[in-house]
Amino acid sequence: MSPTIRSLVIPVSDLNAAKAVYTALLGAPHTDESYYVGYNVDGFEVALNPGDETAGPVAFADVEDLDATRETLLAAGATERTAPRHVAPETRICVLADADGNPFGLRGR
Repeated sequence: MSPTIRSLVIPVSDLNAAKAVYTALLGAPHTDESYYVGYNVDGFEVALNPGDETAGPVAFADVEDLDATRETLLAAGATERTAPRHVAPETRICVLADADGNPFGLRGR
């Protein structure tokens, strides 16, 4: 399976203000919690993440083996922004950066 980008996580400092804008653009969220607001846009996840410390929105690629993919990317010159962590029972994420510092995420097992 090749990686597929299926989500974009947007860091926000004011969740309610951001939610008002994105709800006007995308409609009602499917998940509306104090720690995460998620919108489904034709099968693509757009999420608001309060307090996220990344420099901007992060596109997440779904991968089969997060650890193997992460190691391959680090060996190719990527740098780690956040270490792998569980966000759901069988889902982990991490954020890496390319040589110019642009963040991208991995989501997998």
